[in-house]
Amino acid sequence: MRIKTLLADKGEVALLGLRAILDPVERIAIVGEARNAGEMQAMIAGLRPDVVLVDHTAEGFGAEAVREALRREPRTRFIAITPDPSQVALMSALRAGVASYIKKDCGREEIIDSVLHTADGQKFFCGKILRAIRSASLDVEALGRTADDCAPVTLSGREAQVIALIAEGFSYTRIADRLCLSAHTVTTHRKNIMQKLGVNNTAALVLYAVKHGLVHPDKFLFNA
Repeated sequence: MRIKTLLADKGEVALLGLRAILDPVERIAIVGEARNAGEMQAMIAGLRPDVVLVDHTAEGFGAEAVREALRREPRTRFIAITPDPSQVALMSALRAGVASYIKKDCGREEIIDSVLHTADGQKFFCGKILRAIRSASLDVEALGRTADDCAPVTLSGREAQVIALIAEGFSYTRIADRLCLSAHTVTTHRKNIMQKLGVNNTAALVLYAVKHGLVHPDKFLFNA
């Protein structure tokens, strides 16, 4: 059975390029092209594609669009195909339910393989994305498990205090002293926070803290 594939991108050149790469592949059948989120949702509902290649970073095609599509058609699997993604973009895509991730400058064979492997129920990451994931120490499986739960990730007030102090460079002992906690409790809070966010290193915690206003980015600019 051929793999019903939907292309979703705002760029005409990107759509033409993907069609030129995928059309000749015997197993792949391109069933449509969506140029905005509304078209994508309608085509997913009507065509029930096996795979959607989507520029997750394009306006309107972000995390909420992917979540909404998966709510309507959970069998469909998403491949994000974008320019250089930030750590936040990677986390957002994987948490939304994207199964695979490749870059727009990947070679023809990698793009084809991403569709074939994803349709077969596997995850596929091109080499450049794998390096970005490893550099950010992202836990792909933990992020993917949140796809079934569309509620936003929230931290308790205490967890927000802990992550802010970690981002500011305080040791566990100093954080414990400031918050009148034991060092063991601080460590437990850190572990719980990392599980919630689907990350496993301090750099990713700092990124989250800055992005969500728990610590000001100027804090890191002029440290002597």
